[in-house]
Amino acid sequence: MSAAEEGGVFHRARGRTLDAFPAEKESEWKGPFYFILGADPQFGLMKAWSTGDCDNGGDEWEQEIRLTEQAVQAINRLNPKPKFFVLCGDLIHATPGKPWRTEQTEDLKRVLKTVDRAIPLVLVSGNHDIGNAPTAETVEEFCQTWGDNYFSFWVGGILFLVLNSQLYQNPSQCPSLKQAQDQWLDEQLSIARQRHCQHAIVFQHIPLFLESIDEDDDDYFNLSKPTRKKLADKLIHAGVKVVFSGHYHRNAGGTYQNLDMVVSSAIGCQLGRDPHGLRVVVVTAEKIVHRYYSLDELSEKGIEGDLMDLIKKK
Repeated sequence: MSAAEEGGVFHRARGRTLDAFPAEKESEWKGPFYFILGADPQFGLMKAWSTGDCDNGGDEWEQEIRLTEQAVQAINRLNPKPKFFVLCGDLIHATPGKPWRTEQTEDLKRVLKTVDRAIPLVLVSGNHDIGNAPTAETVEEFCQTWGDNYFSFWVGGILFLVLNSQLYQNPSQCPSLKQAQDQWLDEQLSIARQRHCQHAIVFQHIPLFLESIDEDDDDYFNLSKPTRKKLADKLIHAGVKVVFSGHYHRNAGGTYQNLDMVVSSAIGCQLGRDPHGLRVVVVTAEKIVHRYYSLDELSEKGIEGDLMDLIKKK
């Protein structure tokens, strides 16, 4: 399959934007809508975690295939359809250079190709996708496989920003890429301030924080204190309302000033007590409402009435 054909399936981001949503048609508020957020399908982690070898394990991923298929089937049945389906990183478990990376990628692509073509995919890079210390080469591999590693797009007057959080976590091997993302983000946040967009929303893999802006550095599950504070203040100044992330494989989150940090649990391997699931996010003129559903619950019952009322409200 050619890159162009794959782009038709994945609506892959190119040129720092998502062509599924032309800005000239989507920059004005049109009324409430919703999208589906998932995180960490991470094909291979369940086997690796069960054997205690997360660095080199992961030679089976049938469970993750079944769970991601269930997620896609649940999304495809929703009516009305969500505006898009975003996956907040760690698409697969095998990091660059590790065994089974190609096979995991191909299996995930096969499952994602069954997403209803009317529902664009928004794909976020995670540390397993580009490496804990990404390089120019690993980032380029992600871009060739899944699309740009950071980009923006408009939907119904809402500005969405997709960030490569690994460039904040450990840019030691690619400092110029971090500088480029920083410059681009400053430009995008300037646009957000100038345009007075209805809302601005960020997607990234690693959370700014898990519960509190002042929590200790985890060295893995959150960004360092200086980094998170600088980035959060910058987002707040531009009017960003919420940051959605994955990475923690548990539901968590908190609020800093008027910025909500929402950490969503995984489609794949769970590291806490949450069920495998997806998050429904409803955007209205006044607020952003979200709720986490187990895959079974969303498959069997769909979206609850109170959220549907918000979606249908004119």
